Amino acid sequence: MTAVKTHSAEIVGLAGEIIDVEVDLSPGLFHFSIVGLADKAVEESKERVSSAIKNSGLRHPQKKNQRVVVSLAPADLKKEGPLFDLAIALGYLLASNQIEFEPKGKIFLGELALDGGLRKIKGALALALAAKDQGFQEIILPEENAAEASLVEGIKIFGVKSLGEVLKHLIGEKTLLPQPRLKIENKTFYPFDFGEIKGQELSKRGLTLAAAGGHHVLMVGPPGTGKTMLARALPSILPEMNFDEMLEVTRIHSVSGNLKKAYLSERPFRNPHHTASYVALVGGGQSPHPGEITLAHRGVLFLDEFPEFERRVLEALRQPLEDGEITVSRAKGTITFPARSLLVFAMNPCPCGNFGSEKKPCLCSTQTLYRYQRKVSGPIADRIDIWLEVPHFEHEKMSQKSKPESEAIRQRVKRAREIQGERFHGKDIALNAEMRPKELEELTPLSGENQELLHTAAKKLDLSARAYHRVIKLSRTIADLEESKNIKQEHLLEALQYRPRKNFFVYET
Repeated sequence: MTAVKTHSAEIVGLAGEIIDVEVDLSPGLFHFSIVGLADKAVEESKERVSSAIKNSGLRHPQKKNQRVVVSLAPADLKKEGPLFDLAIALGYLLASNQIEFEPKGKIFLGELALDGGLRKIKGALALALAAKDQGFQEIILPEENAAEASLVEGIKIFGVKSLGEVLKHLIGEKTLLPQPRLKIENKTFYPFDFGEIKGQELSKRGLTLAAAGGHHVLMVGPPGTGKTMLARALPSILPEMNFDEMLEVTRIHSVSGNLKKAYLSERPFRNPHHTASYVALVGGGQSPHPGEITLAHRGVLFLDEFPEFERRVLEALRQPLEDGEITVSRAKGTITFPARSLLVFAMNPCPCGNFGSEKKPCLCSTQTLYRYQRKVSGPIADRIDIWLEVPHFEHEKMSQKSKPESEAIRQRVKRAREIQGERFHGKDIALNAEMRPKELEELTPLSGENQELLHTAAKKLDLSARAYHRVIKLSRTIADLEESKNIKQEHLLEALQYRPRKNFFVYET
């Protein structure tokens, strides 16, 4: 008996971390221990591995006069979950001379059932990427995860159903064929089309600008005017994701355990309830995991009933609104999750929804209105580029026949983004909303007349420096949609129209 080493992996944040699984057998009273900061799920691996080996027709570890020690290295990294079952089982069988194979260059992933079957795992794509980066040639993992892992080029993927099937493959009794590389079909389907929304042309225009330049939006209006439907239709006008974006989004949802198919081709749309906790929205936990804002990466995060969210949750949005990422700090370390999504907020003008309406009286007291509306703090409001008033619709328009609009708008948005891609070539930004002051000065110069107009408007609207820059960014997006080389006066005036007006809030009147 001698110590042997196999290899497995686990998820840390959104990345894979290679784990060495060392198994040592020695004579003595029976003892089976797993060391290396293992959590409860890893500790229970002893029982799963023993039963799976026994039910596969081999000698299991629970026998007299044998001490089994399993070490998961690096020892200072916390090990979580059942991913290591397969590597532990194969390590034991190698150490006890029941099988012979070369473990070098191979990664083993999978949770064992008591009958020796392999169960589906989370984060297969992230683990496959890590294995490739570390120079491994083969990955053996559950059959259900094989298609997802095959998105990674340059490494052989073997999907298996059971421990017995793995053993036959390793000893050459029944060699498996590698999983063919998955072919990407960029077919997207969105359940909502802009043409299904009757009226609300100004809101559609505002969301088109948001999609073209990556600008965040707040919609204010009474109940039933179409705010939710407008937000749900927004992904339908965003350009299709390229392969790298699909890989990025698929990895996030795979790690989170909510990937329903081998890959995601549609841009995500996340709509958390206003009772969602701080951790659920921004991510975190004892071992940090991504929250809703990361799950919406490259897509849309819609926060309906915006003022009803907990104040702490809303204030946590400052960093992702500005930087497109969220940093979660814990005693064990700091992890940064991507959060490059379009944030769309929706709210009623007051708790009863009728403030400012000409048709229905508002029943809220001034104090109630003030308390409700002040939940949108100044720092958050300053980071929102487009403020849209969504008024009562005209009932006559409800009888009009719907016509598809999203495809035509998507092509315009796609062209506007291509123009931005050419402008920012070689830089670490892709959309107008991501421009920093340096890029604004260098790439979006204003004529003297426009500069004077903006200065006058900034004084009247009392714009902060951040809001001032956001008006220029939005103006540049309007110009890009019209394929205009320079920002014109009408572009600047339209951008200023999307700043909050006094009739949005009672405390500003």
